[in-house]
Amino acid sequence: MNLEGGKMAAIAGNELLEAQAHIWNHLFNFINSMTLKCAIQLGIPDAIHRHGPNPMPLSRLVSALQLHSNKTQFIYRLMRLLTHSGFFVAQKLPKNSGLEEEEEEGYVLTNSSRLLLKHNPCGVTPFLLSMLQPALVEPWQLLSTWFQSEDRTPFHTAHGMPLWEFLGNKVKDGEGFNEGMASDARLVMSVLLDKHKAVFDGVASLVDVGGGTGTVAKAIAQAFPQIECTVLDLPQVVAELKGEGNLKYVEGDMFKAIPSADALLLKWILHDWSDEECVRILKNCKAAITSNGYKGKVMVIDMVVGYKGKESDSYETQLFYDMLMMILVGGKEREEKEWAKLIEEAGFSGYNILPIVGLRSLIEIYP
Repeated sequence: MNLEGGKMAAIAGNELLEAQAHIWNHLFNFINSMTLKCAIQLGIPDAIHRHGPNPMPLSRLVSALQLHSNKTQFIYRLMRLLTHSGFFVAQKLPKNSGLEEEEEEGYVLTNSSRLLLKHNPCGVTPFLLSMLQPALVEPWQLLSTWFQSEDRTPFHTAHGMPLWEFLGNKVKDGEGFNEGMASDARLVMSVLLDKHKAVFDGVASLVDVGGGTGTVAKAIAQAFPQIECTVLDLPQVVAELKGEGNLKYVEGDMFKAIPSADALLLKWILHDWSDEECVRILKNCKAAITSNGYKGKVMVIDMVVGYKGKESDSYETQLFYDMLMMILVGGKEREEKEWAKLIEEAGFSGYNILPIVGLRSLIEIYP
């Protein structure tokens, strides 16, 4: 018996089964994503919401969904997993509910499933559906192939082109991706403007760098009429967009030049790029906040991996997202020491990390 065989023989029966269960749990983890996607596509959260404050019995949930008659029997099993995962809660039905005796429980929403409601202004459904569209899931099947190839990303391995080019060619996929990013921006800005308005104190002008269609800048412009807000993005993104009031759009390239302002905001931008590319962007940022008499700040909304400790619930999700960036665009999520290195190489004097946006932080960078 070789050494490895001896080690295997030494594992007690319970330990062997625990090791198998650990592998199985990771093997089938994708089922969590797919069942959640299914629940959204069937409209389950909205059906429970429409039912009102009392728990919704299974029979009424089945009646509210557009199901084939042969499939109604399977909804219980879907709901059992989603309840176990914390998206719904099974509660006792009130007396005199008018239902047969065997239905003693019904479903209510949780904070997580409320974020999946169609008309929730902070809803995350567009983001979830954009991340689980087949074109973005397929590259994961080719991860090992990519490691043995010269392709920049597994997405390129799967589709023969970078993500941004693909989304430009596929209108439906591109629109879904953009709406996913916009939905995330709405959620982040609702928290930022509700709880942390002070970060905009003293700011008279702001540029949303790589701001897309302007979801973030619109929120800031509305909350602060005194701030002149500018959205900077590529011509193909903003050429047809019209600003109004204290909001305007400017065609440009953050790798070449950024308009001067008191503050620059980069939400979920730098994680798309390599260290060298980030330094180029940040050098342009420094020039923009120090020219024409300005001495402002750069505000970066991005992950700081492990900032709350590697034992926190968010750490695994941050690691997931780091892999996602590697797969899709060749970017990365960074630890504080990596951020510090970029900031120093770009010529800034200091920074401050405010862990105020959940999995991500607001990093204020000073010239």
